[in-house]
Amino acid sequence: MTVRDFMNYLVYIEHAAENLQFWLWYKDFLKRFKAAETSDIALAPLWTQAMQDDIVARIRKDHAEKQRIEPRSAQMFKGGEFEKTVPEATGSNPFRTPPRSAHSGPDDQRSLCTMPNSLSSGATPGYKYQASDAFATAGAKQPFTIQPFRDEINRVVATYIMDGAPRQLNLSSWEQKAAVHALSYTTHPSALQSVFGTVDSSLRRQAHPNFVRWSICNGNPARVFFARALGVSLILGGIVMALVMTLSRLGRGYRALAAIAFVLGISTLVAAYKGMCVVLHGMHHRHIRPWELFVQNDGEDLGKQSFESFGSANSYEDEPWVVKYEKRNIVRKIFDREVWIQEPALRQIQDTIFVQSILASLLLGGVLTAIFVAVPRGNLF
Repeated sequence: MTVRDFMNYLVYIEHAAENLQFWLWYKDFLKRFKAAETSDIALAPLWTQAMQDDIVARIRKDHAEKQRIEPRSAQMFKGGEFEKTVPEATGSNPFRTPPRSAHSGPDDQRSLCTMPNSLSSGATPGYKYQASDAFATAGAKQPFTIQPFRDEINRVVATYIMDGAPRQLNLSSWEQKAAVHALSYTTHPSALQSVFGTVDSSLRRQAHPNFVRWSICNGNPARVFFARALGVSLILGGIVMALVMTLSRLGRGYRALAAIAFVLGISTLVAAYKGMCVVLHGMHHRHIRPWELFVQNDGEDLGKQSFESFGSANSYEDEPWVVKYEKRNIVRKIFDREVWIQEPALRQIQDTIFVQSILASLLLGGVLTAIFVAVPRGNLF
């Protein structure tokens, strides 16, 4: 299980690749910042824990005050001109110009057309403008542009921190505002220590354990469903066979043959419940993932761009393999291409699950067999 496998899981399965992308960038940024020997490093002071606690306390205090003021202001302006009203969902014209107030002048019409030059031409605003807007929205001061790594920090804010960012991290409101305030003060890595702690905790306690459990599955969903259906069929077949022999004149010893179907069926079903196919496990193989089946003409993996620290959102719906894999018939998916499992630790986990499934099948199969053997024969035919 490599970092690339973990990244592919986060992109295609958990849809949270931004956590690992930010984690990798921060580790690299920390090394580069420590190795920098330029004179402007002094312009990026340390962001201390006391400063972090102070800004968090201020953010929470402001939020609490707004919660107390809003109900009072709503009651004060109720029935007046400044009362907040919710626009109707039906029958409203989105292109309708709102009515001008009694105190509006000719200059008010001009305010509808005031916007940054970068947006007036229809172009997407750059990351510098987005970062500046994020600082203003959070109520933070505009940072010094001469600080080291300021350009890169602005890209981090526009990519991972601000609302609507293409790779926005799952942060609480106060964590997001505190990070923006810290980054407006300094470009020192300590400004992102709190964010990194949240991301690192999410990766270690949630994403990676889920990745290990997902990696145990050696078959695709179609193969696992087929294995479950096969296990249920074997168990039902063993029950039917045991019932037929119990109602016949055959001796009780013949009924023990149903134990073969019970053991095979229960072991297959228990392993499939964990996402494993016992046939693939016997060869230490796994199915090739759907995104691994189709490679670009130059041999480069389709998911290589996911390791770029800055870029667009982690969306894969437009990748060519999605449509190609959906067109594959169910039989081809069940018996898809396989590859040998190289990770010894993963094979050891699968061996443990296989042994547990065998033990469970021997126990439950033995109980079922003993019940049918103990029942007197019916002598019906």
